[in-house]
Amino acid sequence: MTAIVRLSGPDVLARAGELADLLTDTVHHGASVGFLSPLDRAEALAWWKARADAVETGGLAVWTACAGDRVTGTVSLSFPDKPNSRHRAELVKLMVHRDARGQGLGRRLLTAAERAAVDAGVTLLHLDTETGSPAESLYSSAGWTRVGAIPDYAATPTGALHPTTIFYKRVGTLAD
Repeated sequence: MTAIVRLSGPDVLARAGELADLLTDTVHHGASVGFLSPLDRAEALAWWKARADAVETGGLAVWTACAGDRVTGTVSLSFPDKPNSRHRAELVKLMVHRDARGQGLGRRLLTAAERAAVDAGVTLLHLDTETGSPAESLYSSAGWTRVGAIPDYAATPTGALHPTTIFYKRVGTLAD
């Protein structure tokens, strides 16, 4: 069974190489997660290392799924720093290595983040994802509500502009 573990800031630094490999694999295989292809490993490594401080200060929570010593997936929650936004968080960077797809790992990562959000007192989650992507189907089937799509919102890894779908999910006490 693949273990899902929440990382500390030092853990992010220690696993930055594995996380960078996952990010480059994800982008190389067409997922729109904010980067253009080809994504240089050094750029991916620097990006992950830059997240460690936010993890340590609580602005970002990162989970990894590991099969043995290899990171096969990750998901994060980004917490706003504004006083009127402390009830919500953004689900970001749900990624599963191409060799681990189709086995329910994305759903397990999503569930782990949702449960942690509830434990943190969050009552509303939101996210954006490429319209028509496999991730869009995952969120719909996991009970997320589609708000709508924004045309030409983000570039795919190849640079083509593509619509993005916005989702939200009520969790915790407001979900009851």
